[in-house]
Amino acid sequence: MLQGIRVKPIRRFIDERGFFTEVMRKDWKDLFGEDTVVQANFSFTYPNVIRAWHRHVRGQVDYFLALKGLIKICAFDDQTNEADEIISSGMDMQVVRMPGQYWHGFKALGNEPVMLLYFATNMYDPANPDEERRPWNDPAIIPQIINGKKDDERVGKPWDWNLPPNK
Repeated sequence: MLQGIRVKPIRRFIDERGFFTEVMRKDWKDLFGEDTVVQANFSFTYPNVIRAWHRHVRGQVDYFLALKGLIKICAFDDQTNEADEIISSGMDMQVVRMPGQYWHGFKALGNEPVMLLYFATNMYDPANPDEERRPWNDPAIIPQIINGKKDDERVGKPWDWNLPPNK
């Protein structure tokens, strides 16, 4: 994975009533390190919608947690032309740490809306947002490494969010 991206599985405590889970703890140093979360946001996304690409140039780190549905989270480093993709689901919860310097986004997979809770280390300032944006289908995003592999058939081609699974 690109440096700084981390994935932490979330443990569920299940009983006959349902389940309980902790989604953020200050003592999860393996995930948060020295980061301090200052804002939480909730996103509802319809199936097959792509929310990409953007990055944060002033050091913001995002932590993504799919509560419902299935998403493909992608990151792209335009310094190394490396891409990582992570599948995250409300059925098998995990928190994904995304350093802001990488171009990142996600696609809602499957046939149900995605409910995404995400935490940020910087407060959003609408007057001076910490965001740079590119189109979701930017042809300049051409990975040379995908998930650590140089032999992925998608290497050397513009990123295609809509490729069918396992292709």
